[in-house]
Amino acid sequence: MIILAVNAGSSSLKFQVLEMPSEKVKASGVCERIGLDQSLFTLKMDTDKKVFHHDFPTHKDAVVFLLKVLIDEAIVGALSDIKGVGHRVVHGGEAFKDAVLIDEHVKKAIDQVSDLAPLHNPANLMGIEAFQKALEGVPQVAVFDTAFHQTMTEDAFMYATPYAWYEKYQVRKYGFHGTSHKYVSQRAAEILGKPLKETKLIVLHIGNGASLCAIEGGKSVDTSMGFTPLAGIPMGTRSGDIDPAIIEYIAMKENRPLQTVLEDLNQRSGYLGVSGVSSDSRDLWIASDQGNKRAFLAIDKQAKMIADYIGAYVLTMNGVDAIIFTAGVGENAPESRALIAKRLGFLKTKMDGKKNQVRGKEEIISTSDSEVKLMVIPTNEEVMIARDTLRLIK
Repeated sequence: MIILAVNAGSSSLKFQVLEMPSEKVKASGVCERIGLDQSLFTLKMDTDKKVFHHDFPTHKDAVVFLLKVLIDEAIVGALSDIKGVGHRVVHGGEAFKDAVLIDEHVKKAIDQVSDLAPLHNPANLMGIEAFQKALEGVPQVAVFDTAFHQTMTEDAFMYATPYAWYEKYQVRKYGFHGTSHKYVSQRAAEILGKPLKETKLIVLHIGNGASLCAIEGGKSVDTSMGFTPLAGIPMGTRSGDIDPAIIEYIAMKENRPLQTVLEDLNQRSGYLGVSGVSSDSRDLWIASDQGNKRAFLAIDKQAKMIADYIGAYVLTMNGVDAIIFTAGVGENAPESRALIAKRLGFLKTKMDGKKNQVRGKEEIISTSDSEVKLMVIPTNEEVMIARDTLRLIK
């Protein structure tokens, strides 16, 4: 059975074509610069890569071209082979606690929480509607980044702000990267050989955006991102947690609108803001090796806050079986993993220096006598989307 896993951005459309339930990836790719000049479409099949230059005025045009390429390249024999399309949707608010088959009610609900994710939900909806028109009658499924965290209890997701903010405007912690946390935790349980319901795990999704999640019995009990993806640990360009009074203070000192200060916190902070070098950890490690103290400080600050969160999550779950690194930095930066592990002595973790050199592959990187396992598991959000889609269309 062929399932498409789709991630629509404001000017892009990423996709994977998966054979289910074997989870074999038949093709993947991205359509870039939708609605802009010099649009292009990249298709990957095994080791082959093809680039098509084509104008895509709208997402609908991109979808029509994508489906044509799937036929022309014999990735599918006919459009009728596609039995479902799974869409990544960033924000589901409190309305959705799981993936769901899309109908008009669901689309309306996604639109209603678009002010909580204004850069993402409207684009996600454009992708949904484009596929609905191009593949009429094919089931469409919404898989929400926030849904996995809906198992958090009130003491975890509520803020100590006026309660009316929650009642009127849904101000609370939502959390993000839920699809990644869900996939990685399920895979970790398989590798550990334990039933998921008997595990206590902490997943470190560290990429340009980064979030941590405490997962007990397969359910999210707490996570570092909050009402927006700005909260939590420092990231590539995001500040993570700060004193909120700083926003007004800087606005007054520099005579700037609050919005521009928030842009600083989202786009010019984190690795980039502290180091003044780059938002990419690889650049920071190179600069650090050359003696740039601020570059190292940017990495070390993140490592400290990650350790702080891990300590809190161990207390929340009264223990932990494994700590798992995933996403771009988590999967590919041995130096960053070692820096974090160095701060976890209270857990009696022991990292295997040789095994820690792994990049982009599954590996237990702790020693055999480490009381808490340290693991690297590459995330696979597309497979998780395809699994949820298959489950619902069946």
